[in-house]
Amino acid sequence: MAEDRRGQRPSRGGSGSGRGGSSGGGRGSSSSRGGQRSDSRGGARGDSRGDSRSGAGRSGDTRGKAAGRGPSGGKPSGGKRPAGAQQRGPRGRAEDKQPRTADQAAYDGPDLPEGITGAELDRGVRAQLKGLPEKLAARVARHLAAAGVFIDEDPELAYRHALAARARASRIAVVREAAGETAYAAGHYAEALSELRAAKRMNGATDYLPIMADCHRALGNPEQAIKLAKSPSVANFSSEAKAEMTLVEAGARRDMGQLDAALRTLELAPLTSKSRAAWVVRLRYAYADTLEAAGRESDALAWFHRTHAIDSDELTDSAERAEVLERRQA
Repeated sequence: MAEDRRGQRPSRGGSGSGRGGSSGGGRGSSSSRGGQRSDSRGGARGDSRGDSRSGAGRSGDTRGKAAGRGPSGGKPSGGKRPAGAQQRGPRGRAEDKQPRTADQAAYDGPDLPEGITGAELDRGVRAQLKGLPEKLAARVARHLAAAGVFIDEDPELAYRHALAARARASRIAVVREAAGETAYAAGHYAEALSELRAAKRMNGATDYLPIMADCHRALGNPEQAIKLAKSPSVANFSSEAKAEMTLVEAGARRDMGQLDAALRTLELAPLTSKSRAAWVVRLRYAYADTLEAAGRESDALAWFHRTHAIDSDELTDSAERAEVLERRQA
């Protein structure tokens, strides 16, 4: 698995507050949309406090990756009895249960907490599930909501819930989106990229691009990340979403050893914005971190101080980084 990006996924579509601060991407909100997660953490690959790479992804309606099951029915592909299901003998008596296969376990999914009903999802997500039979829609909704609840504290569990949703409703874009976002949160970057591509084909949305670009970075393809960062649709992003993509692009440049290009990328962003929003904090932090990497310690010190000046929520370790540089220069 590639490096851990938890808490640093790029913000989807510019919603959320965004945490972190290295030169990479940010994360958005997609699992269990509708109240479970409102803050968009964004950041960079690795720790937002020292690594200048960025991460992407996030959301409130978390979806999940398929577990090899059928498209949108309530049963595994073909309606066949899942492997490991209970069999009956000639007299109708249940025989001993066989151990569940991996496919069966993925289809069943983790146990659903009693307090999660599916009503936690926002109206738009629930609307996409209306084409399913009522009981199936309710089960999928509960798995999506559970994925949204767990995506920060236990992303692997969130991913498993999303897998269960996808196994039942793989032809619904919001489910594929949840699969991608939870896969990203859990560090399964190839799966995340595949699922988000599928969601994009289904609904034409472009707000997955920062997450997809950061997945390319995690998979060792910074050139592809830069290519996505240059997509025409980025011009129509919100300020926060543009910042997320800037962080990913700058991180990709750093991955390629192009520190000067990374600095130029960040310098085109609104580093001097009067906003104290998290995405401004992260941009400034990424710029300071890249300046230090480029050997410009005096400039880096100034920008760590500028970051700390607006980082009231202590999203970054800019104060500590500034202190280290001051001691070094003393």
